Amino acid sequence: MMRLLITGCIICCCLHLQAQQVVTYETAKKKAQASFDNAINAIRNYQDDEAIRYLQEALRIEPNFADAYGQMGISYVQLKQYTNAITTFEKLKQLDSTALRPALTAYSRALAGNGRFPEALQVIDQYLAGSRNKSPNALKLKASYEFAIHAANKQVPFEPHNLGDHINTKDPEYFPSLTIDDKTLIFTRRVNGKNEDFYISHRDSSQWNPAADMGEPINTVFNEGAQQISQDGQMLVFTGCEFPDGKGSCDLYVSMKTKNGWTAPQNIGAPVNTRDWESQPSLSADKQTLYFVRETPDNGADIFMTHQLPNGRWSTPERLGPNINTPGRETTPFIHADNQTLFFASNGHPGYGGMDIFYSRRQPDGAWGPATNLGYPINTIDEDASLVVAADGKTAYFASDRTDSRGALDIYSFELYPEARPLPTLYVKGYVYDSTTHQRLTANLELTDLETGFTTALVKSNDSGEYLVPLPVGKAYAFNVNKKGYLFYSDNFTLPAQAATPPEKNIPLQPIIANATIVLHNIFFESKQYALQPASQVELDKLVKLMQDNPSLVTEISGHTDNVGSDKDNLLLSANRAKAVVAYLTQKGIAPERLRAKGYGETQPVADNNTEEGRAKNRRTEFKVINP
Repeated sequence: MMRLLITGCIICCCLHLQAQQVVTYETAKKKAQASFDNAINAIRNYQDDEAIRYLQEALRIEPNFADAYGQMGISYVQLKQYTNAITTFEKLKQLDSTALRPALTAYSRALAGNGRFPEALQVIDQYLAGSRNKSPNALKLKASYEFAIHAANKQVPFEPHNLGDHINTKDPEYFPSLTIDDKTLIFTRRVNGKNEDFYISHRDSSQWNPAADMGEPINTVFNEGAQQISQDGQMLVFTGCEFPDGKGSCDLYVSMKTKNGWTAPQNIGAPVNTRDWESQPSLSADKQTLYFVRETPDNGADIFMTHQLPNGRWSTPERLGPNINTPGRETTPFIHADNQTLFFASNGHPGYGGMDIFYSRRQPDGAWGPATNLGYPINTIDEDASLVVAADGKTAYFASDRTDSRGALDIYSFELYPEARPLPTLYVKGYVYDSTTHQRLTANLELTDLETGFTTALVKSNDSGEYLVPLPVGKAYAFNVNKKGYLFYSDNFTLPAQAATPPEKNIPLQPIIANATIVLHNIFFESKQYALQPASQVELDKLVKLMQDNPSLVTEISGHTDNVGSDKDNLLLSANRAKAVVAYLTQKGIAPERLRAKGYGETQPVADNNTEEGRAKNRRTEFKVINP
């Protein structure tokens, strides 16, 4: 916000006062002048609260002191006390309307700060009409007010709640981040107004416990900030500034959680970190994609993304497209656990003020859709940024210095209105193990949207075989687990919008040995038909890769039905379905002699045919190893 310091105009006799009772600096009593001078010194030291006290003192001595009213209104604007600012400016207007002229832009900001955008536009138009040189700041304010008026019917619900004394203190707290189970909160605190450190709180039922300093090796004598905890709580990515091993002024660092605590932070390194400024990381739920801000002298601040490579390093960052980045500044990206919704702040997209918060949805082709302004009063004429949304899709967290703050920036929560919500995201967790030895395994787990074919999550289980995979609700997914030397595991999740949390799922992987069999849960046919549905392609391509990676593998593809219909029809249907799968594999280059199609009809049930659930399990396609 540009500070309008009108004292130069006032002291240099630039005000043309109309009413005789008006007191200017030159005509004020010496005690009033002294108080006014003290106020100006306080303003120069960014002490607007102190300045207001001196100006009130000047007005007690000289009740018609126009200069004091003007400067006090500007200080109220600086403090975002817009109601007080409006009252002060209106008193000045009643005293002498010409004396208000140098403070018109501040007056317009006060009106806009209270949501009175049409009046704010009138005032800024008045200022521009009387100006020879059109101030860029005034023109930007005019554009913001016009945008707000145009969007007047889009005012959104917004009832923020301070997280309370267990989280917030007299020091600034900001950059909140949460795990997918909504039980761990990590945020940045600027301790005593100097060094930034990380604090952690755990939720006990519905209440956050007192936040604790994360301590070494995370917090150091250097400046740590702008962090994000991974959705599974096992990885912390953050910004480190002026670190000894830094490549630029600020770099991105990572620390991993182990049974012995957090590891010493490691610089992510090139090509992510450069001589430029890298900050404000946001990690996708599967920890495979990292979004961050890079600021360069030529392009300003833009949002970039990088992917984790198989060797653990990160790919060359790519700048997000024009639906996200503009010639202005884009900051504070946050990718929701659904991996489909990106929130960020920008002053380059049309908005209400300085920085506004926007969201964008991922399109079927993987690109980001148009940026949507979150609306008023979430966005205001002030700097609005750093929004995160919990996995439930509706609980949002942000930092603000609202009137009920504990002294500076505090962390607040509010319920995000439905149109802006990401997909509520649940999760499945457990461990992967060898079905014969029961040894825990590191394996790749992949979640794929069956409608779009987009890989929603790609997760690797840790050394103990443990994993956590996010599951956005309202969609159908193929869930595959694979490891070299094993048959892949196939499952399917179809989650309604009001789904409950899936149970823990421990996953057995079968070594590729004779007679090893898996059910292909993501091969789909219409009822009584044998034409493969498009959603089957995800799983079919997994089969192709399995056969390519194991060139000696000979298999049987078998079809099975429930007991509805005649034995003859079911046998024929199951055989034709098996043949359809074999035909797909041969079209993809798998040699026909490696594939056998067999229909078993209703002869090998795996569940009770007397229930719909049992019949659904019996209608299946299986993959069996004949020769490994």
